[in-house]
Amino acid sequence: MSLLFKHFRIHQIFGANTDVGKTILTTALVRATGPFQDADDEHIRRHCGAPQDKVHTDCLYRFHVPVSPHLAAQIAAGGEADKIVPDDTFLNSISSYVRRSASRVSGPAHMYLETAGGVHSPTLSGVTQLECYRPLFLPTILVGDSRLGGISATISAYESLLLRGYIIDAILLFRDQYYRNSEFLMPYFAERGIEVTAVDAPPPKAVDAAENLASTERYYESLNLLPVVQNLDMRHQQRLAELDSMPRRSIDTLWWPFVQHGLVKSEKDVTVIDSASSDFFSVYNAQNAGRSVSSLEAQFDGSASWWTQALGHAHPALTLAAARASGRYGHVMFPQATHAPALLLAERLLHDGPGKDWASRVFFSDDGSTAMEVALKMALRAFSVREQLEGTERKALGVLGIKGSYHGDTIGAMDACAEEGVFTCEWHNAKGYWFDPPTVSIQEGCAIVTLPPALAAVAAKDDYRMNTTNSMSWVYDLTGRLDSPLAQVYREYISHTLDGLEHSGGPRLAALVLEPLVMGSGGMIFVDPLFQRILVDVVRERDPAPSKLTGDWRGLPVIYDEVFVGLYRLGMQSTIPFLGAAPDISVHAKILTGGLVPLAVTLASDSIFRAFHSTEKAEALLHGHSYTAHPLGCEVANEALKLIEKEVRSEPWATAKARWDLDGTPSVMWSLWDPRFVRALSCLENVTEVMALGTVLSIKVNDVQAGYISQSAQTLLQSIRIHDHDTESFASGGVPQFSVHFRTLGNVAYFMTSLNTAPETIRTAEDKIWKALEIKCLAE
Repeated sequence: MSLLFKHFRIHQIFGANTDVGKTILTTALVRATGPFQDADDEHIRRHCGAPQDKVHTDCLYRFHVPVSPHLAAQIAAGGEADKIVPDDTFLNSISSYVRRSASRVSGPAHMYLETAGGVHSPTLSGVTQLECYRPLFLPTILVGDSRLGGISATISAYESLLLRGYIIDAILLFRDQYYRNSEFLMPYFAERGIEVTAVDAPPPKAVDAAENLASTERYYESLNLLPVVQNLDMRHQQRLAELDSMPRRSIDTLWWPFVQHGLVKSEKDVTVIDSASSDFFSVYNAQNAGRSVSSLEAQFDGSASWWTQALGHAHPALTLAAARASGRYGHVMFPQATHAPALLLAERLLHDGPGKDWASRVFFSDDGSTAMEVALKMALRAFSVREQLEGTERKALGVLGIKGSYHGDTIGAMDACAEEGVFTCEWHNAKGYWFDPPTVSIQEGCAIVTLPPALAAVAAKDDYRMNTTNSMSWVYDLTGRLDSPLAQVYREYISHTLDGLEHSGGPRLAALVLEPLVMGSGGMIFVDPLFQRILVDVVRERDPAPSKLTGDWRGLPVIYDEVFVGLYRLGMQSTIPFLGAAPDISVHAKILTGGLVPLAVTLASDSIFRAFHSTEKAEALLHGHSYTAHPLGCEVANEALKLIEKEVRSEPWATAKARWDLDGTPSVMWSLWDPRFVRALSCLENVTEVMALGTVLSIKVNDVQAGYISQSAQTLLQSIRIHDHDTESFASGGVPQFSVHFRTLGNVAYFMTSLNTAPETIRTAEDKIWKALEIKCLAE
């Protein structure tokens, strides 16, 4: 919803406190360009010093009781909360007014959006102004406080603005001969690159109205804020020039991840993100720079910024948590030390989080890939200790997994994946064996379990699919399926394969590594959960008794890579209760910090920990990172988990779950995406299959060259990246019009919401996806 126009400069005016002179100084800024008698807009209209057809003033919401806006709104509504103007309606009114104003001007013009009270004064709904106005992301002028305590109030207001990402272009305040606040504030802010301008205070209000009008006019004539206006104009042009130059500079300078630069044909292919708020990027469109539409456009973050976003961008509680830890700790050493954010997070993860009832230790690292490196070290060491392996025997160990898995881009994590994957490098050396998995999907409105050729042969099927007329709820009912004929097929196939591997001469398997339920980067592969559960069971049953050396784990140490699927990405805190089998090691990242800062954890059972426990230093887990247990990450994670737990008990989640209870009984399989939409997509001719779980929607399109290098999904859905300026500024329900930023995995397009994405936003995204695919179908 951010707004930026080439010939129409807009600044928002915040006050360090109430009654600091915002309206008077706003009037002075307007003049520098060339019973409502006390209303702010009336004062500006009266004293702006310009023809009425050149200056327009409006007060969008006016209340007659001189109290805080939220109280005035409550009084006006008679105490009925549903009659109070909600924040989205309030912002939509402002945005629409700004857009209409921009469309009326043909040359350079200015607009000032004056707020009420101080930066933390509440809006009509009771939310502070700083948070309410943040989606607009307008450059800001701060009016400082010249009174006693004003230095503190001004700096506090400035830091509050800064913590929420606002651009502060100028600070204005009255000059006071007694307190002389400006003399301190000028050098203070000069060090921060912000110019402070102090002006004389207005004369006392005269009793006689005519004299008051005349004295006020003389006061305005004595002021000269033209240098301030020129500075604001310069900063506006600098911002436009910076945004305009970023695509070319980026092409010439950056090496992007997972991007073939040879396919970046022009500067138009570069997404310039000016800011982000909630579920939206604010992206710069240079083609709009000379038009009466905003150069900044709302774009839905359709991949949740590579699966990290949980609560939306720039969440104020997470930002303040990071600042809190930064101010208290910065970063501190962690080996044989502790601090409250790390300790509290570890306890939360073990007692109330994904480690509940099975894990005893938390190891901190930087991201999912490094956390998987830690997990592999733990598992291989535990296996080596139990088997009493030495030297070269330890070097030859491999892992058991599933084809299509991906655990990160570090070398060890890559070696734990099959050779045919594209995420490899020259040193990549796949070590182990990977099963070709049965998958789950919705095709032509039906729930289908698709068997790979090897399994289909065991099942004595003529084709490679096992169709079921049961619902998707049946597919994810593991308790009901554990004794099914297909479960026996899986069990026999896995056992027979493992028997053969023991005599094949390949690497000795030392760990089972799984991405539970969904293998993300491999192509959003929804694995039949029954297969994964049987795989864990068979591996453990082959070693009926725990070893005295290793304690509880049997067969092979089991690692769950829950970096993508964990912490409610799929609608559940962890896949462990769903699968009914706890791992020995699990890995978590991404959503862990709500997407704000990188942090990862590797959880381990006590038996895994004991494999490293001795009095010999060389037998310790000699692994670590300079920023291990970074206090900022830990503090943000604690705050994020608290907010997430509240979110998953919210009304939108309950409503979404109920929508997926298709047969009238509660379903463990559900999604924030509408089930009718999902089924309808699966019936389109250009769609092979669709799946949805939790926040995730996956669409596989028809393509004879299927796979990661395919461009088919990108091409088919390209239209949803384009902002539609021919529609109204806002869709139904107060949702701003937006385009959709999305990523593809070859012929698979996936979309992801935050945990708190508004249902109206999801419905709008569904409409855009549907129209793009349906139009292509009709064209073909």
